[in-house]
Amino acid sequence: MVTKQVKDSAEDEADVRRADSLAREIFSDIANKWALLIIEAVGDHTLRFTELRDEVEGISHKMLTQNLRLLERNGLVERTVHPTVPPRVEYALTEPGRALRATVDAMCDWTHRHLTDIETARHRFDIA
Repeated sequence: MVTKQVKDSAEDEADVRRADSLAREIFSDIANKWALLIIEAVGDHTLRFTELRDEVEGISHKMLTQNLRLLERNGLVERTVHPTVPPRVEYALTEPGRALRATVDAMCDWTHRHLTDIETARHRFDIA
């Protein structure tokens, strides 16, 4: 029996709960600690690769490269190469990236507000 594949509707593509949705793929790309920290670090600035690496403590050259490519692929970061020797490469948030940054900022605020509560809960859990 042959069945015809029907293209998902826009609503299906936007459903992050569906394993095959575009939304889940995008969510997976941006919902990792490095991508969120990169978005926060770039902020309203335009930064070079080495400046970004210095801003995001603990990130390796490889992880920064991979995450910048993912963010660029998803249209959240813009990469500009200046024709100098050696080439100067800068990164800045796009409009969707700046919109996402508002959410990242809210997550950072939430973390600061609830850090003590989380530490207390972890301690209780670990000694139980």
